[in-house]
Amino acid sequence: MSWLEGEKMFKQASWNEPVILSQGRKGRRGHLLPKADEQVRQAVGDINALIADRMRRKTRPKLPELSEVEVVRHFIRLSQMNYGVDSGFYPLGSCTMKYNPKINESLATLQSFSMLHPYQDESTVQGILEILYKLERWLAELTGTHEVCLQPAAGAHGEFLGTLLMRAYHQLNGESEKRKEVIVPDSAHGTNPASAAMAGFNVVVVQSNEDGCVDLEALKAAVSERTAGLMLTNPNTLGLFEKNIE
Repeated sequence: MSWLEGEKMFKQASWNEPVILSQGRKGRRGHLLPKADEQVRQAVGDINALIADRMRRKTRPKLPELSEVEVVRHFIRLSQMNYGVDSGFYPLGSCTMKYNPKINESLATLQSFSMLHPYQDESTVQGILEILYKLERWLAELTGTHEVCLQPAAGAHGEFLGTLLMRAYHQLNGESEKRKEVIVPDSAHGTNPASAAMAGFNVVVVQSNEDGCVDLEALKAAVSERTAGLMLTNPNTLGLFEKNIE
């Protein structure tokens, strides 16, 4: 093994770190808040009167009593035992653990994005509307589709929308009572069959071949007049591109 290969070997911290609820000692505090000035107390009045009785706790919360440094060390140790895309290769293809350039993360936290509100006057949001429109066009061109929807907030949400679109399409064509099956590869993320079932479909699972891709013969055998659609992720959950897609 070369020196360079040795330097790139994965090494990870291992802590015998108990759950935080089992740590601490009675009386320890991270911060002690000063008592309010008399003028403030008089201005506020009885604080209990400001909170409805049904909203007040009857017992103290069972929270651990720790100092600030104990809390910091606990979560730092947990983070050191994590493995993620910033640490090394992370091959899951259908999940969100992908590498996002740090400049993108910085841009996403700008108040121009984070403070937008759906009820703003449309004249004040033309910039983000332009960005969304261009992104839709790029995605449509890349995927060979006419339109793209950016409304889903996450992967499973997008899957569910896709199955609802399948259902609406077959309802429009008068075939919704016949086309009740959605084909899902065995390598699919677990939310795929769940989304199809939530949309009212029966799930038909097709096997993968030795390369980790959908077995074409199994797919052909699964397709019938009852088929409503196929849910296919590319790259799949194994991080492999489905090479048989034209």
